[in-house]
Amino acid sequence: MTLHAAVPKTAAETALAAAFSALSASDAAKAAFADFETRGLPTRRDEAWHYTDLRAAMKRVEPLAAVPDDRRLKAVEAVLARTPRIADVRWVLVDGRYAESLSDAPPAGVSLSLVEAPRAPETSDAVVSLNRAFARAALDVRVAANAAPPSLEILHLDGPGAIYSRVDVEVGAGAKISVLERFEGASEGTQRNGLTAVTLAEGASCDWTTIVGDEAALHLETPIVRLQRDASFRNFGLVCGGALVRRQIDVAHSGPGAKIALSGLSLIEGQRHADTTLTVRHAAPRGESREFFRHIVADEGSGVYQGKVIVDPHAQKTDGGMKSQALLLSPTAEMDNKPELEIFADDVVCGHGATVGALDPEQVFYLQSRGIPRPQAEAMLLEAFGIEAIERVADEAVADALRERLHDWLKRRAA
Repeated sequence: MTLHAAVPKTAAETALAAAFSALSASDAAKAAFADFETRGLPTRRDEAWHYTDLRAAMKRVEPLAAVPDDRRLKAVEAVLARTPRIADVRWVLVDGRYAESLSDAPPAGVSLSLVEAPRAPETSDAVVSLNRAFARAALDVRVAANAAPPSLEILHLDGPGAIYSRVDVEVGAGAKISVLERFEGASEGTQRNGLTAVTLAEGASCDWTTIVGDEAALHLETPIVRLQRDASFRNFGLVCGGALVRRQIDVAHSGPGAKIALSGLSLIEGQRHADTTLTVRHAAPRGESREFFRHIVADEGSGVYQGKVIVDPHAQKTDGGMKSQALLLSPTAEMDNKPELEIFADDVVCGHGATVGALDPEQVFYLQSRGIPRPQAEAMLLEAFGIEAIERVADEAVADALRERLHDWLKRRAA
């Protein structure tokens, strides 16, 4: 008989256990943390985390962020005063907790509440289990059938500490919503773990844009989306901040005729690491999915794209297409592309592609020959590369904000 020694806990895993033991936790939270302890922090041995070794990267654990008091809310109120609105209705989460006093009232057809014991998501890993263990309450959003509310914004304003947030959105049959989710304000002392669960009833439509634009040391984000018959979900993610960012997206449809469009742009410089990992499961016929991601990686930055599309045996007439394209701006920049298809049906049209390269020197030379200095010529080409991804955002106000972020990033690099 062969005996296998237990893997010793890291300092971070020990600190997480100590932080959880100090809480007054529900049975569901205890079960979630027990699941985390069984799994441990993910490593390269976990296929989905092969390019992002969280166990090695997470050297320490920040203390849990305190419940925002009046002083903290007053400070955030001052930040809000100089934070331009992008959407029509804005809801604010401070350090992972919904701040009603700083938020707009929900529009007609939309209800808002806090749920102390949100339902367990259909998918799970160590990061999801940590969120379920530590997140105190979910912001629960319900959109009535056939409603078409004005555009919504969920603004996360986070200070230092370990922050866990949960947002649940249920969209009724035939309803249409547009949501902008922004993560702002975090610093090097911030470790964030956010989970968003979206459920779309028959014929519902949701356009969701995410911006990760602050300086969090760790940003772990898990959007989980489930679609019914003829529902539509579009998501665009802009990553232009954070030391280590991981967006792990899980989308599946159980009704025929659903449409899924996932896209994004990652702007990575310095020693930042940005990981986009997604799974799309077609579990019903006539589904359509499109994945289109672009990445600009500079200096010693590293990017990851892992995309998996799964077509179940009875999901005939599936139409899927996936593409990931990266530009490396230095010899020390790194990009790992891993598109995958798992097809178990025979009447489908699916394809994927991935490219990694540098700026075309002939294009740069052409612009220089027209009197444009080399740095400006390169910035123009990079901006065009990024804007082609942003064009997939339907809300023009949101698209303008994304273009401005791209322009500012390029301008900052050229300075």
